[in-house]
Amino acid sequence: MAGGWTRDGAVQDQIDDTVKDAVLRARALTPSGEGSEECEDCGVLIPKKRREALPGVRTCIACQSERDKNVVHSTINRRGSKDSQLR
Repeated sequence: MAGGWTRDGAVQDQIDDTVKDAVLRARALTPSGEGSEECEDCGVLIPKKRREALPGVRTCIACQSERDKNVVHSTINRRGSKDSQLR
């Protein structure tokens, strides 16, 4: 059931688009290509199990954790914001 200015299914479409965007972003951030035996940030040997689990990995777990802390996520979903559509 739509409410106000929306059509039927608009909320689900917004949810689907948000999930799709998150999946595409995760795929883009997944390492690919030839990996490294040593971390490119600190030079520590990357464990074989990690290299097997993530082909193309170039950082150790500690350095990757630090990189992940610096990732900024938007808290506003502009795709479904009525205000952004009215501007």
